[in-house]
Amino acid sequence: MEKIVFIEDETTLQKMLGAALKEAGYSVITASDGETGLAAVRAEKPDLVLLDLILPKMDGFTVLGEIKKDEATAHTPVIVLTNLESAEDVGRVVALGATTYLVKANYDLPDIVLKIKEILGK
Repeated sequence: MEKIVFIEDETTLQKMLGAALKEAGYSVITASDGETGLAAVRAEKPDLVLLDLILPKMDGFTVLGEIKKDEATAHTPVIVLTNLESAEDVGRVVALGATTYLVKANYDLPDIVLKIKEILGK
């Protein structure tokens, strides 16, 4: 079973998307702040990371940079799922090595699950 670490501080979204991913056959580990999320990525070595950018304790930009800097997790696909839409934010995330950038308002749960399946080749 493929593992996903989902780093999101919005509890409702975390529960709803987490349930949708479990239903799709993924093992989901959730974290509600950047520090906990990064620790989970390092400990679990997931197949994919779903990452918000605006997080308590450590923002998503920093988490993404740390994931990509670490040899053990550098090749892990990271989907950024956020409400930030500026070209500057998108550019920064792409430069840091994110696989995909999704704006929460533009995607519903089935779209996000489908995107994850595409990236993981399911």
